[in-house]
Amino acid sequence: MTSHLNGITPLSHLGVIRAQGDDAVKFLHGQLTNDFALLGMEQARLTAFLSAQGRMQASLIGFKRSATEVLLVCSRDLLAPTLKRLSMFVLRAKAKLSDASEEFALYGVAGASVAALAGGVQAPWGKMDQGDSSWIHLYPAEDQPRALLVAPAGTPAPIGPALAPDLWAWGEVRSGIATLSAPLVDKFVPQMLNYESVGGVNFKKGCYPGQEVVARSQFRGTLKRRAYLAHAAAEMAVGAEVFVASDTEQPCGIVVQAAPAPTGGWDALVSLQVAAAAQGGLQVGVSDGTALALQPLPYTLAQEI
Repeated sequence: MTSHLNGITPLSHLGVIRAQGDDAVKFLHGQLTNDFALLGMEQARLTAFLSAQGRMQASLIGFKRSATEVLLVCSRDLLAPTLKRLSMFVLRAKAKLSDASEEFALYGVAGASVAALAGGVQAPWGKMDQGDSSWIHLYPAEDQPRALLVAPAGTPAPIGPALAPDLWAWGEVRSGIATLSAPLVDKFVPQMLNYESVGGVNFKKGCYPGQEVVARSQFRGTLKRRAYLAHAAAEMAVGAEVFVASDTEQPCGIVVQAAPAPTGGWDALVSLQVAAAAQGGLQVGVSDGTALALQPLPYTLAQEI
């Protein structure tokens, strides 16, 4: 299946928040789950913005364009509420937040095109600048490298084979890295999407909204939900509830991302109770539920402490 993931596709479902000013980096460091104080120009960060209760309001990929400018890429349907809520906390900080989506063009690049266009393949969350454009190296999918290109609007699109949007979406699922969208706000602490295992949470940094909840979940052994890869014969919708077939009264999980698989059926990232995942017999929906088969994650989960 590796040959399916090669080429370039525009990513119109993503938007860009710009944080600019002398305190921009410090401000973001105090609001997000990852460390921005030590963020170098050759790195990006997967991170989350949480409520005070530790629930994810948005997932973001952040990187510096300069010492005083950071771009945050997130699902476009969450950009406005995220920008509004983050802006509430700026107060006296020398930082200005704005919607910069119209100022940038975003592309997803996969397979051999990454090496050809991005100066080689790097480890996840590595960053390389080409002029005013930035390449963010993502987690691979199906052993194929993937990258996010953030270029100033009007920059010519990268030259290479076209990749169908459905195939990019499938690669996103198969990478095991969840992107939060509107139906999922307030439903997860970061560990329920495995963010502590894929570089999305820094437990050594200082306080941020929801930090105590995240730390308690990690260090007191209370991680009862995880993200899993799954396959079903029929279409799955984001936000659809998952049940154990023997108990359709109480959902045990939720579909986080889903996409049609190139060889048939649908693949999905689902956040499930660990006990239900071990039990098996899962289905999406109640009446005439679609059977769900779990598959191995493409990365190793960090050991719970």
